[in-house]
Amino acid sequence: MADWSQIIGNLKHTEAFVHANNYQLQRRNSGAVVFPPKDDVFNAFKYTPLDKLKVVILGQDPYPGVGQAMGLAFSVHTKIPVPRSLVNIYKELASDIPGFQIPDHGNLIPWARQGVLLLNACLTVEEGKPLSHQKIGWEQFTDGVIKAINDKCENLVFMLWGNPAQQKGACIDANKHLVLKCAHPSPLSASRGFFGCHHFSKANQYLIEHHKKPIDWQLPLHLDGDEQL
Repeated sequence: MADWSQIIGNLKHTEAFVHANNYQLQRRNSGAVVFPPKDDVFNAFKYTPLDKLKVVILGQDPYPGVGQAMGLAFSVHTKIPVPRSLVNIYKELASDIPGFQIPDHGNLIPWARQGVLLLNACLTVEEGKPLSHQKIGWEQFTDGVIKAINDKCENLVFMLWGNPAQQKGACIDANKHLVLKCAHPSPLSASRGFFGCHHFSKANQYLIEHHKKPIDWQLPLHLDGDEQL
Protein backbone atom coordinates (compact mmCIF):
# COMPACT_ATOMS: atom_id res chain seq x y z
CA MET A 1 0.00 0.00 0.00
CA ALA A 2 1.12 3.54 -0.68
CA ASP A 3 2.07 5.78 2.22
CA TRP A 4 1.05 9.37 2.87
CA SER A 5 4.20 10.75 1.29
CA GLN A 6 3.21 9.23 -2.04
CA ILE A 7 -0.41 10.38 -1.87
CA ILE A 8 0.35 13.83 -0.50
CA GLY A 9 3.41 14.13 -2.67
CA ASN A 10 1.28 13.88 -5.78
CA LEU A 11 -1.32 16.29 -4.45
CA LYS A 12 1.30 18.83 -3.38
CA HIS A 13 2.06 19.48 -7.03
CA THR A 14 -1.50 20.56 -7.78
CA GLU A 15 -2.33 24.20 -8.37
CA ALA A 16 -4.90 24.13 -5.54
CA PHE A 17 -2.43 22.92 -2.92
CA VAL A 18 0.31 25.31 -4.01
CA HIS A 19 -2.09 28.25 -3.86
CA ALA A 20 -3.51 27.29 -0.45
CA ASN A 21 -0.13 26.66 1.13
CA ASN A 22 1.41 29.82 -0.30
CA TYR A 23 -1.60 31.87 0.80
CA GLN A 24 -1.44 30.74 4.43
CA LEU A 25 2.32 31.34 4.50
CA GLN A 26 1.90 34.81 2.99
CA ARG A 27 -0.76 35.66 5.57
CA ARG A 28 1.58 34.61 8.37
CA ASN A 29 4.41 36.66 6.88
CA SER A 30 2.14 39.70 6.59
CA GLY A 31 1.40 39.58 10.33
CA ALA A 32 -1.91 37.74 10.36
CA VAL A 33 -2.33 35.20 13.15
CA VAL A 34 -2.94 31.86 11.41
CA PHE A 35 -3.84 28.62 13.16
CA PRO A 36 -2.64 25.97 13.66
CA PRO A 37 1.07 26.81 14.00
CA LYS A 38 2.96 26.26 10.77
CA ASP A 39 4.55 23.02 11.94
CA ASP A 40 1.17 21.53 12.90
CA VAL A 41 -0.78 22.10 9.67
CA PHE A 42 -0.35 18.50 8.49
CA ASN A 43 -0.59 16.75 11.87
CA ALA A 44 -3.53 14.61 10.73
CA PHE A 45 -1.11 12.71 8.50
CA LYS A 46 1.75 12.81 10.98
CA TYR A 47 -0.16 11.06 13.75
CA THR A 48 -2.10 8.55 11.61
CA PRO A 49 0.10 6.46 9.31
CA LEU A 50 -1.73 5.31 6.20
CA ASP A 51 -1.04 1.65 6.98
CA LYS A 52 -2.89 2.03 10.31
CA LEU A 53 -5.87 3.90 8.89
CA LYS A 54 -9.25 2.56 10.06
CA VAL A 55 -11.61 5.49 10.67
CA VAL A 56 -11.96 8.92 9.04
CA ILE A 57 -13.73 11.77 10.84
CA LEU A 58 -14.21 14.90 8.75
CA GLY A 59 -14.30 18.41 10.18
CA GLN A 60 -14.65 21.83 8.51
CA ASP A 61 -11.73 24.03 9.53
CA PRO A 62 -9.45 24.52 12.54
CA TYR A 63 -10.66 26.21 15.71
CA PRO A 64 -10.00 29.97 15.39
CA GLY A 65 -9.24 30.61 19.07
CA VAL A 66 -5.77 31.17 20.52
CA GLY A 67 -4.02 27.91 21.39
CA GLN A 68 -6.84 25.64 20.21
CA ALA A 69 -5.99 24.33 16.74
CA MET A 70 -3.44 21.53 16.58
CA GLY A 71 -3.93 20.08 13.10
CA LEU A 72 -6.44 17.39 14.14
CA ALA A 73 -10.17 17.93 13.56
CA PHE A 74 -12.14 18.46 16.80
CA SER A 75 -8.97 18.12 18.94
CA VAL A 76 -7.34 20.79 21.13
CA HIS A 77 -4.19 20.97 23.18
CA THR A 78 -4.33 19.46 26.65
CA LYS A 79 -4.51 22.68 28.68
CA ILE A 80 -7.22 24.26 26.48
CA PRO A 81 -10.90 24.12 27.54
CA VAL A 82 -12.80 21.38 25.70
CA PRO A 83 -14.81 22.93 22.81
CA ARG A 84 -18.57 22.50 22.84
CA SER A 85 -18.70 20.17 19.85
CA LEU A 86 -16.17 17.87 21.50
CA VAL A 87 -18.14 18.02 24.77
CA ASN A 88 -21.07 16.62 22.80
CA ILE A 89 -18.88 13.96 21.18
CA TYR A 90 -17.86 12.86 24.67
CA LYS A 91 -21.52 12.76 25.76
CA GLU A 92 -22.37 10.48 22.84
CA LEU A 93 -19.39 8.26 23.62
CA ALA A 94 -20.50 7.98 27.26
CA SER A 95 -23.92 6.73 26.16
CA ASP A 96 -22.60 4.56 23.30
CA ILE A 97 -19.45 2.85 24.63
CA PRO A 98 -19.85 0.90 27.88
CA GLY A 99 -17.50 2.18 30.55
CA PHE A 100 -16.40 5.28 28.65
CA GLN A 101 -15.38 8.02 31.06
CA ILE A 102 -15.26 11.66 29.99
CA PRO A 103 -11.71 13.06 30.21
CA ASP A 104 -10.80 16.51 31.49
CA HIS A 105 -9.07 17.51 28.23
CA GLY A 106 -9.72 17.56 24.48
CA ASN A 107 -6.52 16.05 23.10
CA LEU A 108 -7.40 13.31 20.59
CA ILE A 109 -3.89 12.21 19.66
CA PRO A 110 -4.53 8.72 21.15
CA TRP A 111 -7.33 8.21 18.61
CA ALA A 112 -5.13 9.42 15.76
CA ARG A 113 -2.32 7.03 16.71
CA GLN A 114 -4.75 4.08 16.55
CA GLY A 115 -5.80 4.91 13.00
CA VAL A 116 -8.46 7.62 13.28
CA LEU A 117 -7.75 10.28 10.66
CA LEU A 118 -9.07 13.59 12.04
CA LEU A 119 -9.16 15.59 8.82
CA ASN A 120 -10.48 19.11 8.35
CA ALA A 121 -11.68 20.22 4.92
CA CYS A 122 -9.59 23.40 5.34
CA LEU A 123 -6.24 23.09 7.07
CA THR A 124 -5.74 26.69 8.24
CA VAL A 125 -7.77 29.59 9.62
CA GLU A 126 -7.13 33.11 10.92
CA GLU A 127 -7.63 34.10 14.53
CA GLY A 128 -11.27 34.86 15.30
CA LYS A 129 -12.37 34.34 11.70
CA PRO A 130 -14.02 30.95 11.18
CA LEU A 131 -13.86 29.66 7.59
CA SER A 132 -11.51 32.51 6.62
CA HIS A 133 -9.37 30.15 4.53
CA GLN A 134 -12.23 28.58 2.64
CA LYS A 135 -11.96 28.44 -1.14
CA ILE A 136 -8.21 29.04 -1.32
CA GLY A 137 -7.48 25.47 -2.41
CA TRP A 138 -7.51 23.37 0.75
CA GLU A 139 -10.83 21.76 -0.14
CA GLN A 140 -9.49 20.42 -3.43
CA PHE A 141 -6.45 19.02 -1.63
CA THR A 142 -8.49 17.25 1.06
CA ASP A 143 -10.96 16.04 -1.59
CA GLY A 144 -7.94 14.43 -3.25
CA VAL A 145 -6.93 12.80 0.02
CA ILE A 146 -10.42 11.35 0.50
CA LYS A 147 -10.53 10.05 -3.06
CA ALA A 148 -7.09 8.46 -2.68
CA ILE A 149 -7.94 6.60 0.51
CA ASN A 150 -11.33 5.61 -0.90
CA ASP A 151 -9.58 4.08 -3.90
CA LYS A 152 -6.53 2.55 -2.22
CA CYS A 153 -8.03 1.26 1.06
CA GLU A 154 -10.82 -1.15 1.93
CA ASN A 155 -13.17 -1.49 4.87
CA LEU A 156 -12.65 1.95 6.38
CA VAL A 157 -15.25 3.74 8.48
CA PHE A 158 -16.16 7.29 7.45
CA MET A 159 -18.01 9.44 9.99
CA LEU A 160 -19.73 12.29 8.19
CA TRP A 161 -21.29 14.70 10.65
CA GLY A 162 -23.41 17.50 9.17
CA ASN A 163 -24.16 18.52 5.59
CA PRO A 164 -20.69 19.88 4.66
CA ALA A 165 -19.00 16.61 5.66
CA GLN A 166 -21.66 14.56 3.89
CA GLN A 167 -21.26 16.56 0.71
CA LYS A 168 -17.49 16.21 0.92
CA GLY A 169 -17.84 12.46 1.36
CA ALA A 170 -20.11 12.01 -1.65
CA CYS A 171 -17.32 10.25 -3.56
CA ILE A 172 -16.90 7.49 -0.98
CA ASP A 173 -17.78 4.00 -2.20
CA ALA A 174 -20.25 2.57 0.32
CA ASN A 175 -19.68 -0.91 -1.13
CA LYS A 176 -16.05 -0.81 0.04
CA HIS A 177 -16.42 1.18 3.25
CA LEU A 178 -18.88 1.90 6.06
CA VAL A 179 -20.30 5.40 5.66
CA LEU A 180 -21.98 6.77 8.79
CA LYS A 181 -24.00 9.99 8.55
CA CYS A 182 -25.75 12.14 11.14
CA ALA A 183 -26.08 15.71 12.38
CA HIS A 184 -23.02 17.69 13.43
CA PRO A 185 -22.11 17.58 17.16
CA SER A 186 -22.31 21.38 17.38
CA PRO A 187 -24.64 22.62 20.14
CA LEU A 188 -26.81 24.03 17.34
CA SER A 189 -27.51 20.61 15.84
CA ALA A 190 -26.42 17.80 18.17
CA SER A 191 -29.93 17.22 19.50
CA ARG A 192 -31.23 16.79 15.94
CA GLY A 193 -29.57 13.46 15.27
CA PHE A 194 -26.03 13.38 16.62
CA PHE A 195 -27.04 12.19 20.06
CA GLY A 196 -28.02 8.56 19.76
CA CYS A 197 -26.20 7.98 16.46
CA HIS A 198 -24.05 5.20 17.98
CA HIS A 199 -21.33 5.83 15.40
CA PHE A 200 -18.52 4.75 17.71
CA SER A 201 -19.95 1.34 18.55
CA LYS A 202 -21.03 0.83 14.93
CA ALA A 203 -17.51 1.62 13.78
CA ASN A 204 -15.98 -0.92 16.15
CA GLN A 205 -18.49 -3.59 15.20
CA TYR A 206 -17.65 -3.08 11.53
CA LEU A 207 -13.92 -3.22 12.21
CA ILE A 208 -14.32 -6.47 14.16
CA GLU A 209 -16.42 -7.96 11.35
CA HIS A 210 -13.59 -7.16 8.94
CA HIS A 211 -10.90 -8.66 11.17
CA LYS A 212 -9.48 -5.36 12.33
CA LYS A 213 -8.69 -4.32 15.89
CA PRO A 214 -11.42 -1.97 17.19
CA ILE A 215 -10.62 1.55 18.33
CA ASP A 216 -10.16 2.08 22.06
CA TRP A 217 -12.17 5.29 22.29
CA GLN A 218 -11.26 5.82 25.94
CA LEU A 219 -8.81 8.69 26.30
CA PRO A 220 -6.53 9.25 29.30
CA LEU A 221 -8.71 10.88 31.96
CA HIS A 222 -6.06 13.38 33.05
CA LEU A 223 -3.11 14.86 31.20
CA ASP A 224 -0.62 17.47 32.35
CA GLY A 225 0.63 18.25 28.83
CA ASP A 226 0.72 17.17 25.21
CA GLU A 227 4.18 15.71 25.63
CA GLN A 228 2.66 12.74 27.50
CA LEU A 229 1.19 11.58 24.19
